[in-house]
Amino acid sequence: MNSRDAILKAVRRDAPPVSPLPEPPRATTYDDPEKQFGEAFTSVGGSFFRVTNGADANAQLANMDAYAQAKRVVSLVPGVGNPNVDLAALHDPHELEGVQYAILPGQFGVAENGAVWIPGSALGALRAIFVIAEHLALVVPAGEIVNTMHEAYERVKIERPGFGLFISGPSKTADIEQSLVIGAHGPRSCTLFLVG
Repeated sequence: MNSRDAILKAVRRDAPPVSPLPEPPRATTYDDPEKQFGEAFTSVGGSFFRVTNGADANAQLANMDAYAQAKRVVSLVPGVGNPNVDLAALHDPHELEGVQYAILPGQFGVAENGAVWIPGSALGALRAIFVIAEHLALVVPAGEIVNTMHEAYERVKIERPGFGLFISGPSKTADIEQSLVIGAHGPRSCTLFLVG
């Protein structure tokens, strides 16, 4: 018997007994998923607004300095915002330089952590928009809030080839000295409109 076989025989002989798998954890549910979603989103640095329709979202946008002062605005949500950059007319991510405000559609939100799922198909060819824009707004239908990431992953459908991402609040990073920097790798602010 060579040394390899001796080692494998010893590993098999001394292996721990097979144990049954534990029961899956009970799913967390929230009495008011929309309220929890809003609280979680604001806890990570975002701004949250519950609005009834696109006109209400536009009224909130009009009161935001970042939006009012933006010279280049992208909106992929019909009826929300006043876009002056047509993403469909651009072909190179470098053409996104200087976009100050982007409004993107979220497919659904996650109550436990304030994350918003954005399928890549909603962003088109210039998917860099969500990290290039200085300020970001996400628009999510009110009836599309799930309780946990477990539920969220069950809903995620990615076409091949394709991608998608979860966004929760503005870009942020912290170093070893525990200095939190907002907007280090992407948008300096993130606003969420829960519509409906």
